[in-house]
Amino acid sequence: MQLVLATANKGKFQEIAAILSDLRISFLSIDSFLGYVPPVESGRTYAENASAKARAAARFAGMWALADDSGLEVDALGGQPGPHSSRFLGPAATDQDRNQRILELLEGIPVERRTASFQCAVALAGPGRELLLTHGVCEGVIAQVPAGVEGFGYDPIFLVPEHGVTMASLPSDLKNRISHRARAIEKTKPLLQGLAFSLPAS
Repeated sequence: MQLVLATANKGKFQEIAAILSDLRISFLSIDSFLGYVPPVESGRTYAENASAKARAAARFAGMWALADDSGLEVDALGGQPGPHSSRFLGPAATDQDRNQRILELLEGIPVERRTASFQCAVALAGPGRELLLTHGVCEGVIAQVPAGVEGFGYDPIFLVPEHGVTMASLPSDLKNRISHRARAIEKTKPLLQGLAFSLPAS
């Protein structure tokens, strides 16, 4: 079975493929389909954005597609940046810019008030209709300084209390078991496994 991953983020593509590596699936990037224009992420929720991306990719590619929408919610910032996490500070901002701004906004905030969560919605869609929508959460704390070189996005400032390090400091195999994205994708596996065995191998 071939599955289109509706993301242009190479780190996210690799992460999703790794989480699903135990299934009989080969993965295609939506970027490999010439002429594809991703939908505007105008949804108010992660689920709305993930659904729009999965439906658009499945319709354009004519095959099953999986998309996610995820974000960082910082309690002391009223849940910001939330669904706008990837667009926080505008399209020209880098991951480093966004991380630094979060730390600036939390300057002087004690550790007990630096609680945060990673949220993820995953949508799995066929060419004709959306089939499944799942959600995953990972609770944590915003670190005082960035740490770690693994992962991407807000991983360097997201401290995972039970492991005592940031998400960017975790080995990839561990991150791919405990992350918000892993928890959401894990819920799609029963359906994907059924599809993988019912469709011709690719």
